[in-house]
Amino acid sequence: MMWALASLLLAGLARAAIPNAMLRGMPSLPKFPVPDRSIISPNGTALPPITTVYYFDQLIDHSNPDLGTFQQRYWMDWEFYEPGGPIILMTPGETDADGYEGYLTNETINGLIAQQQNGATIIIEHRFFGYSNPYDNLTSQSLALLTIQQAIDDLEYFANTADLPMPGGDAVKPGQAPWVLIGGSYSGALTGWTMVNKPGLFWAAYASSAVVEAITDYYGYFTPIREYMPQNCSSDVEAVIAYLDGMYAANDTTGIQTLKEEFGLGDVVHVDDFASALQYNLFDWQSLQPDVGPGAMFFEFCDALEVKDGVSAGPQGWGLDNAIYSWGNFWNTTYYDYVCGDEDAETCLGTYNTSQSYWTNVTVNDAERSWFWMVCNQVGWYQVGPPEGQPAIVSRILQPVYEERQCVNMFPQAFAYPPQPTVTETDMMYDGWDLTVPRLFFANGLRDPWREATVSADGLNKPNTTSMPIYEGDGFHCSDLITENGVVDSTIAVVQEAGLMYMKEWLAEWTPSA
Repeated sequence: MMWALASLLLAGLARAAIPNAMLRGMPSLPKFPVPDRSIISPNGTALPPITTVYYFDQLIDHSNPDLGTFQQRYWMDWEFYEPGGPIILMTPGETDADGYEGYLTNETINGLIAQQQNGATIIIEHRFFGYSNPYDNLTSQSLALLTIQQAIDDLEYFANTADLPMPGGDAVKPGQAPWVLIGGSYSGALTGWTMVNKPGLFWAAYASSAVVEAITDYYGYFTPIREYMPQNCSSDVEAVIAYLDGMYAANDTTGIQTLKEEFGLGDVVHVDDFASALQYNLFDWQSLQPDVGPGAMFFEFCDALEVKDGVSAGPQGWGLDNAIYSWGNFWNTTYYDYVCGDEDAETCLGTYNTSQSYWTNVTVNDAERSWFWMVCNQVGWYQVGPPEGQPAIVSRILQPVYEERQCVNMFPQAFAYPPQPTVTETDMMYDGWDLTVPRLFFANGLRDPWREATVSADGLNKPNTTSMPIYEGDGFHCSDLITENGVVDSTIAVVQEAGLMYMKEWLAEWTPSA
């Protein structure tokens, strides 16, 4: 889910040399340090470290098995496992899965379910991410096999044929043991879509911040940010954006150049790239979690705009002139270095020089490139300005074609002109917001910028049922997946406890069929 997007994946880290906001807000899982501890099984046996890599011979193309297999990486922890317990599977989605081993442990909902149900946990790397590649490059010809359906089929083929490395791991296939699929963000959507596409394969599922509805014009990304960020900050951001858009409508190139120079971005040639750069501060919202304090980059940004001589502005902010000066000063003193390092502004933020290695490099383990492919083709999620008449914290200069043009930059062999992603087909094939399947638990967060693509989108009013429960806490993106967030925020604890309760009920109903 993703890509005008950045990357929860790398939340909080400088994203130097990513020349578009697109990949700054990728719908990705939060990452946290891998626990460094020894793992012991229930009978006292020392188990392999959770960082141990295993390999599965996955089909290159599920519609043409004769093409052979590639090695798909996975990780596993059976410290809580007892015979009869569930196999709990997750893909971290659009990222190198190495570093996500914490999701095997009870520091996450995956491990809490395993602990409660005496289950084993698995993390499997998504095809064409990290080092799980059908081919040794990321050309458009190779990436033709990067589709939602191939990813779903990967999960099915793994569940049905993998002999797992734990004792008895060759006799726990679906039918012999209950399988539970878990995901968050794009991988949460993949969880929902798999339950639709492969009914009965996974007995139960848990989908956090699952962006089940593919949307081209995804201006709704910024709605929860505008609603929940400090009001004085949103007021001043709106003032600057309205000023920029007004100059753009009047073709005031001199005024736009002056504004760019206030931010130290006078060398950014194209006004849409400048408008995109101003989104970067908002994408930092996606890396927030309930336990993140005022030192987070997003709050540094708002403090820079709203605190003068120790005094905070009222809800209306300080007004346009101060907002331009203070936002520009924040870029000049702090943010430019954070985003671009020692690169010049056009190299860092421009999207028109198609000779840059960013567009041409086809080496594997390039999550941005692989994600780009999925966005351009099937899911869209272009984070753009809102329609006229709605409050705008993002410039209306930014429309889907700004992102679609970059699809041509990245994949000129595949696209002769800006493509429109096939979101209607995606939503028809996997049901989108209309998805209704049994034993699927949805967990969402009010402050999640991806909320508007989930089953908790404003105005959708999808019913919360005992067959397909939908719980929403006050969290951010995928907050409920992390155990600690439930300690910090009681509304997230309610979501987690409900998920555990339903898993207990549903798994008690499972009976073997093999």
